Amino acid sequence: MEEARSDIQDAAFHRAKRHELRSGGCGQCTIAGVFEALGVKDEGVFRAATGLADGVGLTGDGHCGALSGGAMAISYFFGRSSDEFGDMMKQVRACILSKKLHDWFVGKYGTCRCADIQEKTFGRFYNLYDPEEIKAAFKAGLPEKCSTLVGETARMATTIILDERERLARKTAQP
Repeated sequence: MEEARSDIQDAAFHRAKRHELRSGGCGQCTIAGVFEALGVKDEGVFRAATGLADGVGLTGDGHCGALSGGAMAISYFFGRSSDEFGDMMKQVRACILSKKLHDWFVGKYGTCRCADIQEKTFGRFYNLYDPEEIKAAFKAGLPEKCSTLVGETARMATTIILDERERLARKTAQP
């Protein structure tokens, strides 16, 4: 079981990283890595993550799209349904698990804001609406650094999902 778990976590990392290097869109790439590793396909959730790239809309002025995508993946499994929408407490599990991802992320990267991560990593923020800035970002190694961050976030989101599934299975198995 542990070997299979490790394989799933590694698959989430490698798939998310590969997607980010090939396609960009850190939120979508994180969701794709997690979903592919766990055998899920949901076009609606995947599409909903499009605008999360680079701190929302390629602005850098928001939290990292990988973190947003990871929280969306966690919520996909443990979030409140539309039938439960009137019950405020039904969102608690997804919020607690998403906070766990957030706290790990901030502990690892020192912030969750995209522009701050770029500033810390590259000494500046890159405006991805400007073709010259895109060239500079590629030259500085932004695709490699960001794809690794996306992969690590997908791995952690997958770990949180697997941990919670196991916890719930143990709880259900108890007499």
